[in-house]
Amino acid sequence: METTIWVLGIVVFLALAFDFINGFHDTANAIATSVSTRALTPRRAILMAAVMNFVGAMMFTGVAKTIGGSVTDPTKLDNGIEVVIVTLIAAIIWNLVTWWFGIPSSSSHALIGALAGAVLVGAGADKVKWSGFIDIVGGLLLSPLIAFAIGYVVMTILKYIFAKRSPHNVNKGFRTVQIFTAALQAFTHGTNDAQKAMGIITFALVAAGVQDHLDVPLWVKISAATAMALGTSIGGWKIIKTMGTKIFKIEPINGFAADLSAASVIFTATLLHLPVSTTHAITSAILGVGSAKRFSAVKWGLAGRIIITWFITIPITGALAGLLYWIIF
Repeated sequence: METTIWVLGIVVFLALAFDFINGFHDTANAIATSVSTRALTPRRAILMAAVMNFVGAMMFTGVAKTIGGSVTDPTKLDNGIEVVIVTLIAAIIWNLVTWWFGIPSSSSHALIGALAGAVLVGAGADKVKWSGFIDIVGGLLLSPLIAFAIGYVVMTILKYIFAKRSPHNVNKGFRTVQIFTAALQAFTHGTNDAQKAMGIITFALVAAGVQDHLDVPLWVKISAATAMALGTSIGGWKIIKTMGTKIFKIEPINGFAADLSAASVIFTATLLHLPVSTTHAITSAILGVGSAKRFSAVKWGLAGRIIITWFITIPITGALAGLLYWIIF
């Protein structure tokens, strides 16, 4: 029992480290547009994002249950703790690599890919719930397309409504409104992303026999929410620069449209208990908004490199987790 407690302690530490890194890796999702348009100063934007991330993380658990039981059944794994350990290590490594190069990759893709790869190598293909895995991946791949479409439509409508208004006055008004959409984006980020760490910790608790259900304990919710809020408070400036300035020149009306579009996709997924990539949602929304503004304004070469990273994340983290399991255990 003492050994189990120590091992669970390692799992909780790694899960919270993942959540912390996820926080500063994905800060850009919530605040890049508002910082780039100067609707908020960087310090105020990060503080607001940290608070709203925490609030959002404390309010929902449906995504955590999906993470905890849809890829595999923790009650049927004799080595569930080992699987979780290599899953988290692989996901953390990928997050740090992509953060270092300023690439807005998906923490969700990293975690799901790593979990599937660890189960495949550590327990066998028959232990992977392929239908659940495919459903999750389908949601992860579909949500960016929906965010792009919504961003395009919202920006097109706004262009039509404000076509005869002074651009200066329009952007001045939207700079204020953008503060609220940035807060909404941070809140929805917390409702979805923080639950992934909650789900993996709960998975480990079930696998270790500490509890026999996938309900998230209160201490897990508080710990994960706090870790993400602290990570958010540090900020991922390299990714903020990529998201806020390198895809296309964002004005306040564009930032409003992108934040509103992404937040609507993320929160809908949360209500459906589906884990989605907040990175994919906001990046795709920015691309959709930029396309509606002027197709040639978008730097499609950079967008292409980002999209390639999205598609390679799951297989790379899956292979990395499998390799780590083979080496360590």
